[in-house]
Amino acid sequence: MTDVQKIQIREHRAKGVGYTTISHLTGIPVNAVKSFCKRNDLGRRAGDAAEVNPVEESNPNQCKKCGEPLIHTPGRKQKKYCSDDCRMKWWKAHPGLVKQKAFYSFECASCGKGFTAYGNKKRKFCSHGCYITGRFGKFRKAGKKVAA
Repeated sequence: MTDVQKIQIREHRAKGVGYTTISHLTGIPVNAVKSFCKRNDLGRRAGDAAEVNPVEESNPNQCKKCGEPLIHTPGRKQKKYCSDDCRMKWWKAHPGLVKQKAFYSFECASCGKGFTAYGNKKRKFCSHGCYITGRFGKFRKAGKKVAA
């Protein structure tokens, strides 16, 4: 990072510009901008303006992450992101807004404890150890089956 870039970062932070926007303006990676700002006490303060998201959330014809126009296929669910990369970046940046509906509650068939699983409604065991016990029975260290 050059001295000129450091000065630019300081000026942008003084105006209340966010890390991502500074990264785009200066060509420096976002994490480098964040690190520099935190080391130099340039973090966000209560009076600073919030970072503006360039993508309008309500427009269904634009990617939620980058704003690229989306091409929808008739008869299929409408897209929200232009690519898997944009989708994953948006999910990582907004973990509280991701709608996770596929949580299922079960009782382990081996140990009887309750557990939850995401995305698998046919799960029977809470762990690999319980699966082995339930599927093959109990084993000794030598690998021989113990009479139950």
